[in-house]
Amino acid sequence: MIRLWIHRVKDVMAVSLLFAAVCSLLGVVGVTTLELPVGENVGQWIWLGKSTLFSAACIIITCLLQLVKRDSLKKVMCFFHFSVYVSWSLVLWGSVEAVWGLRQLYGFSASGHSRYALTGSFFNPGPYAGYLAMVLPVCLHLYLRARKERFVRYKIEKVVVAVAGILILCVLPATMSRSAWVAAAVGCGWVAYMHRDKSKWNVLWKRYKRRFILWGVSALFILMLGGAGAFLLKPDSALGRLFLWKITCRAVVNYPSGCDKGFAFAYGEAQEDYFVRGDYEEWEERVAGSPEYVFNEYLSLALTEGVVVCIIVLVAIGTCLWMGAKRGRYGICGAILSLLIFSFSSYPMYFPAFVVAGILLLLACGVGDFIYKPLILCICLILWIGGYTEKWKQEEDACRKWVYAKMFYNSGAYKVANKSYGEIYPVLKEKGAFLFEYGHSLYKSGFYNESNKYLKEACLYSTDPMVLNIIGKNYQELHRYEQAEAFFLRSVHRLPGRIYPYYLLANLYAEPEFYRPDKLKKVADVVLTKKPKVHSTAIEEMRKEIKKIVNKLE
Repeated sequence: MIRLWIHRVKDVMAVSLLFAAVCSLLGVVGVTTLELPVGENVGQWIWLGKSTLFSAACIIITCLLQLVKRDSLKKVMCFFHFSVYVSWSLVLWGSVEAVWGLRQLYGFSASGHSRYALTGSFFNPGPYAGYLAMVLPVCLHLYLRARKERFVRYKIEKVVVAVAGILILCVLPATMSRSAWVAAAVGCGWVAYMHRDKSKWNVLWKRYKRRFILWGVSALFILMLGGAGAFLLKPDSALGRLFLWKITCRAVVNYPSGCDKGFAFAYGEAQEDYFVRGDYEEWEERVAGSPEYVFNEYLSLALTEGVVVCIIVLVAIGTCLWMGAKRGRYGICGAILSLLIFSFSSYPMYFPAFVVAGILLLLACGVGDFIYKPLILCICLILWIGGYTEKWKQEEDACRKWVYAKMFYNSGAYKVANKSYGEIYPVLKEKGAFLFEYGHSLYKSGFYNESNKYLKEACLYSTDPMVLNIIGKNYQELHRYEQAEAFFLRSVHRLPGRIYPYYLLANLYAEPEFYRPDKLKKVADVVLTKKPKVHSTAIEEMRKEIKKIVNKLE
C-alpha cells in the first residue's frame, strides 16, 4: 500500500514537473519591461533563456524519477501527452492575459503604451488580441471534449475552461482588432465543426438540406456585411495595409531569393521606385507610410528569406496540422489556424511569446510526443553554450543606457548624448531608431560626416524618410549640393504626401551656390498648395518661410 502511494506521488511529481517545464516556456508572454524603450522585447528573450534552464532541470528530475520507478526506457525518453501540457499552459496564460486586460479596462493596471488603454502584457492591443484569439480555440476544444464525459475530473475541467473562455470573450471585442476577431472565429469554427456528431449531422443534413443551404447563404451574406463593416470601421487603415502588401510584393519580385539587407531596405527601395514612376492613385499617396513591419508574416518571410523557404515552411506547417487533425488534437490545430489567420495581417513573429507558442503548438500536433527529452535538453544547452543569453543580457543593459542617452538627446545636450550613444553603438547597431537618434544628435552637434555614417546604416533598418532628410541636410551643410538634392528627392519619392522634403528642396534651391529658380518655383508651389495629411503649426511656419523666399524672387 505504501509502495503504491509512493509511486502515485512520483507520478504526480513527474506530471507537475513536465507541466512546469512547458508552462515556464510559455510564461514568456507575461514578462514586461516598462523601463526599456517602447517596443523592445529583449526582456522576454532573457526570460526565455532562464526558463529553458528551468525546463531542462524539470525534465532531468522527471527522468530520474521515472528511472527510480523503473519505467520503460521509452517512457523515460519520450515526452508523452505533450499536447495536454501545451493546451493547459496556454489556457492558464490566456486567462492571466484576459484578467490583465480587464484590470486595464477598469483602471486597476497601467497599459503598456500611453496611446492605448488595453494592451495586456504587450505594448499594442493588436498582438494582445492575437494571443487571446489563439488561446480561445483551445478553450473551446477542452470544453467540448469535457462535456461528453461524466467523470468528476472532466466536470472540473469544463468549468475551468468555460471561465477562461468567458474571460477572453469579455476582453477580445474591446481590443478593436479585426484580424484577431476573424482569427478567433476561424479557429473556433473549425474546432466546433470537428466536434460535430457525424451520424446526427448526416441525418439532419438529409432531412433539412434546403434549410442548411439557406442558413449557409445567410451566414455568408452576414460575413460579407461584417467584412464591409470592418473595412468601413477603419478604411484608411485597411487601404494602408493593402498598399503595404502591394509594395512588399513588388519587393519580393525584386528579391525572389530573399534580401540579405532586410525588409526596411527592400521595402523603401520598392516604394521609392513605385512613386517615382508617377503612375499611382491619389489614395495610395494618402495611405502610404514608413512601416516597421510587413503586417503579413508570409510576405515578410518571402522577402527576407526567399520564396522557396516560405513554401517549405508552409508545407511543414501543413504537415503538422494534418498530423494533429489525424490524432484528434483539434484545439491545438484550431490555435495554429488562428495564428496563421492572424499572421496574414499582423506581425506576431516579432514577439517571443508567439514564436515560442507557435513552435510548441506545431510540436504538440504529434511530433512533440516522440521527440526525445535529451533533444530538448540539447536545445536548452545550445542557448546557453552558444552565448545567446549573454548576448540578450548585453542588449538589455544597452537598452537601459539608451533610455538615459535619450533623455540627454531630448533635452538638447547632444554632446553628452553622443558620448552615451557611442558607448552602446556596438550592441544596438542593428536598431533603426537608435541609429537615427545617434545620427541626428551628431548632425545637431555639427559632425556631419560622422552623422551620415550612422544614418546610412539606419537606412538598412528603417523606412522613415526623415533618415534621408537628415542625410540630405548633412550634405547641404558640407556644400555637397548635388548629393543633398538626391537624398531630398529620394525622401519625396518615398512619401510624396509629406510636405517637409519639398520645403527642404526649396531651401536648397535658394542657396546662392546652388540657385535653381525654376526648380525653386516648382517645389515652392507644392509647399504652398499641397493639402497636408495632418494639418499642424509646423506646416504653417514652413509656408511662411517659403512665401518670404518667393517674394524675394519676385
